[in-house]
Amino acid sequence: MEKLVLVRLRDSGQIYVYSSIDPNIKEGNYVIVEHDRGLDYGQVVSLKQDAEAKPKLPPKKITRIASERDLKQIADNRNKSKEAFSTCAKKIEEHKLTMKLVRAEYSFDRTKIIFYFTAEGRVDFRELVKDLAKIFRTRIELRQIGVRDEAKLFGGFGPCGRGLCCATFLTDFEPVTIKMAKEEGLSLNPPKISGICGRLMCCLSFEYETYKLLSKGMPREGERVHTPTGKGKVVSVNVFKRMAIVELEDGTQIEMSFK
Repeated sequence: MEKLVLVRLRDSGQIYVYSSIDPNIKEGNYVIVEHDRGLDYGQVVSLKQDAEAKPKLPPKKITRIASERDLKQIADNRNKSKEAFSTCAKKIEEHKLTMKLVRAEYSFDRTKIIFYFTAEGRVDFRELVKDLAKIFRTRIELRQIGVRDEAKLFGGFGPCGRGLCCATFLTDFEPVTIKMAKEEGLSLNPPKISGICGRLMCCLSFEYETYKLLSKGMPREGERVHTPTGKGKVVSVNVFKRMAIVELEDGTQIEMSFK
């Protein structure tokens, strides 16, 4: 029976939906897949078949679970990628291009090398591509990425002490706004609400809906409220405990509970 699975292409690629008829396939398996006019490899990240996972176009197929021979080729490709990275970095320097090379990756069948880079603006790398094509004699793709993608490639730990969301479970980057930080009652000091990429932390986005739900029926800080012992001003709110601290007109503070 055919089933849909989510596969992260290569080591740092995007997550795509593929179809598989292998009943033994499971999360964590390395697989060989059809992709971009050839064979490539990836790792199964989920077997879930929720509505969001269903592609608009017919999904490409998983050819097979990677064998020992396949895994050896993947390891060899990683070593060759390091050599390709060094070569490309030297060529970038020769051409005096204002770009920062981040990573190089071979496709499984070695018909393509992808070079990821960051840059402040557009870069004319046509001559660089010609040089690289002559050296490697294969298809060359230079892919410009943003600082959030760079953090995803390198990984690391956030201020919470856990692995970066982008490098562990997030499949796409959702828009993150300062309004989300305000809604969650966080300090608007940029270093405190920014990730290691320098942008607003991704977690603000997927926590936002939960905060909105928990905040329903709760007063905001600074709001004037009526209490059983008189009027007061809300000085702090704890949405998780559904509690608020209210300062009365005589200066005393009381704790109010909200069901």
